[in-house]
Amino acid sequence: MESIIRNLQGVILGAPGVTGKRVTALPKTGLTDFMRSIISKEQETKEPFYVLDLGVVSSLIDKWTRTLPMVRPFYAVKCNPEPALLGSLAALGSNFDCASQAEIELVLSLGVSPDRIVYANPCKPESHIKYAASVGVNLTTFDSKGELDKIQKWHPKCALLIRIKALDDSGARCPLGSKYGALPEEVTPLLEAAQTARLNVVGVSFHIGSGATYSQAYEGAIASAKSVFEAADRLGMPRMTILNIGGGFTAGSLFDEAATAIKPALQAYFPNEPGLTIISEPGRFFAESPFTLATNVIGKRVRGELRQYWINDGIYGSLNCILNDHATITCTPLACNSNSANPTCKGERSYSSTVFGPTCDALDTVMMGHQLPELEVDDWLVFPNMGAYTTASGSSFNGFNTAAILTYLAYSNLS
Repeated sequence: MESIIRNLQGVILGAPGVTGKRVTALPKTGLTDFMRSIISKEQETKEPFYVLDLGVVSSLIDKWTRTLPMVRPFYAVKCNPEPALLGSLAALGSNFDCASQAEIELVLSLGVSPDRIVYANPCKPESHIKYAASVGVNLTTFDSKGELDKIQKWHPKCALLIRIKALDDSGARCPLGSKYGALPEEVTPLLEAAQTARLNVVGVSFHIGSGATYSQAYEGAIASAKSVFEAADRLGMPRMTILNIGGGFTAGSLFDEAATAIKPALQAYFPNEPGLTIISEPGRFFAESPFTLATNVIGKRVRGELRQYWINDGIYGSLNCILNDHATITCTPLACNSNSANPTCKGERSYSSTVFGPTCDALDTVMMGHQLPELEVDDWLVFPNMGAYTTASGSSFNGFNTAAILTYLAYSNLS
């Protein structure tokens, strides 16, 4: 096991986006001490920062491979485009789901070959389609006649996946069916339109919604995909070879539940499909848990028993996930300034606290009624599981630039 871990470390340390950068080795319980060292040695300006634990990334790839070995992951770049994360995933065998020219450019810049990319945006600007054609990204999705027209004009040799609407995405944190996916009655006309345009539809794609909690939705969507395969057969189209089961995966027990639903559904509806490739588009599964955010307390107010704190990242920055991704966040204190002997404030009295972000907008409220110990200006709040739809969706409102937040790299030995 130790030799396997060393080999994986070597793969990641040599990965594009990682190689040449400092990566700190962590013991299993060493994240707090590592963050304290960053604060004391490298944070003179006390700016917010991230720690990306590449050991967690490695363990997640291992978990995916052991649990869903028949499904090839195409990481959804939109979830978090941090180059060190992308490079590590590429080195460990993941492929990529890109939704724009910029995302394709980023992945290609890391040395990833274009045949490892699915351009999984059902509605694309024409200029982006032309770019994909020019660099050899030859697999994309569609769900409308208008998209077929654009593809026929600018990338007619591209292989296509027809995106269908999942029957049930009500259990998702962020449902997608209102925006994307062909309805059942639209499938055959779209396949006929592709035939007429001499475009090559090679498979079916669906997405049960981001942050899915109702895993049985995969069963219904896989059944619907099978009906599309059968419709293509009836039309005399070439046999489809790709099934894209989309995203919606979250690490932990929800992933195990999803796998428990997916595997029997694949066996039931696609038991003997020669040459079938099954792919998926996980984002938060790989991105959420490896990232931890540290924010500095820049202000404090006491109103009776209520404590109010201001931190230097918020709703318009990394913590936009509270609004945009319906995230439930937690935080822990790191009182490096006021309580250096007990920075995690273990055993200290707690107070009902409100945490505000730095901008001049009352909407920028991160937490209300949260129990925190007595903190002072220049102490820190640490937020775990902050890699999914955080920095990727932040802004520079009021001059607080989310894109400028630094990421420090670490590696924990996880067995």
